[in-house]
Amino acid sequence: MFRCSMFYCAAWLLAAAPGVRADDLPAPEAWNAHVQATYVWQAKPAFDAAYSGPASLAPWRETGYSFSATAAFGVRPWQGAELYFDPEVVQGKAMSGLHGLGGMTNGEQQKTSGTSPTFYRARLFLRQTWNLGGDMQAVESDQNQLAGSVATRRVVLTAGNLAVSDIFDANSQAHDARSQFLNWALVAHGAWDFAADARGYTWGAALEYYDGDWAVRAGRFMLPQESNGLPLDRHIFRHYGDQVEFEHRHAWLGQAGTVRLLAFRDRARMGSFRDALAAGAPGGVPDVGSVRRERDKTGFGLSLDQALSDNAAVFARASRNDGQSETYAFAEIERSLSAGATLQGAMWGRAGDAVGIAAVRNGLAQAHRDYLAAGGVGAFIGDGRLDYHPEQIAEAYYKIGLGKHAALSLDWQHIANPAYNGARGPVNVAGLRLHGQY
Repeated sequence: MFRCSMFYCAAWLLAAAPGVRADDLPAPEAWNAHVQATYVWQAKPAFDAAYSGPASLAPWRETGYSFSATAAFGVRPWQGAELYFDPEVVQGKAMSGLHGLGGMTNGEQQKTSGTSPTFYRARLFLRQTWNLGGDMQAVESDQNQLAGSVATRRVVLTAGNLAVSDIFDANSQAHDARSQFLNWALVAHGAWDFAADARGYTWGAALEYYDGDWAVRAGRFMLPQESNGLPLDRHIFRHYGDQVEFEHRHAWLGQAGTVRLLAFRDRARMGSFRDALAAGAPGGVPDVGSVRRERDKTGFGLSLDQALSDNAAVFARASRNDGQSETYAFAEIERSLSAGATLQGAMWGRAGDAVGIAAVRNGLAQAHRDYLAAGGVGAFIGDGRLDYHPEQIAEAYYKIGLGKHAALSLDWQHIANPAYNGARGPVNVAGLRLHGQY
């Protein structure tokens, strides 16, 4: 569900070059149009499970797939403004009905996708940039990005229908499920319960300020009307997802890197795990959906990406939320640590290729553990009981360039203690991804 397509990767910022001469800056692009298509196929063999529950990963062999196609249209209505419209179609079948894991294996898989194609509007938003001074940076033409230039000191307002991850948590090495890692816990902060409908999109606005190597951004976006639902709650001053992020770009041993610190607060009608346990009948199964009321959920995330050379980079993330209430819009993860490395194929004479390897450790707060141990079921997990162990994920991919506009990726994921249960697994998931864009 978390896809860099829903979820566009803020490439317009990452593509910005250092200050250059005015004669070398590209002319402002009046409009552009791009398309992308991505197909992901995954399979897992049968695995050992002492027991299974109502929201378990099925212990037998399974396959699943997802397909998405997106058109991205951009136009510059006036100086400093960019207007974007992205129609999209998706289709897919999730393994185990998208249940049984904290870190789901396919970042392109939506919560509402089915085997029939579904067409919808993914994005419709306006970006306004006010240049305040400093060197000018070149911006390349891309999806949701018009060619032109921006000042190193500027204010940017983005408002409309988009994905929160278009703006926040834009780790350059682990953010795009269409070309990088696939696991949900590697395309965003695992414990960030960010505002999104079941497709991964929302409505709202964010304001950013850039000054040289520093940036700060804050935004408010609509949450779904109910946990992990599709309709959005339009009462944005009553129920909302707020986030603020501080960013610092630096050079270490002559190589570029970025550190980001994110904090978030969600306000919605959510159920508390402790309230559900207290309200349940003795010996009965607690139901977090029966104790919903106005609540806050807060958390933070720290992210690093660091180049080691022109063709090698490392990254790391750490995130945590308060863990007291149900998952509302993303994954059933309340503590997450991840780290990895990527290498570009130019190192071995394959300029279009890339390889990535990463490890993740996900965890739950004590209240959530107790709820699951008592038989409670969440949005994605619930084995009927629980032998708690942190969920541990390893993922590796090899991307094979197929010319300038396409790539085929081989992906492998190993998951120990799926859904935090030492009585089940481990699970191995093999995958293929075909991606093209123009």
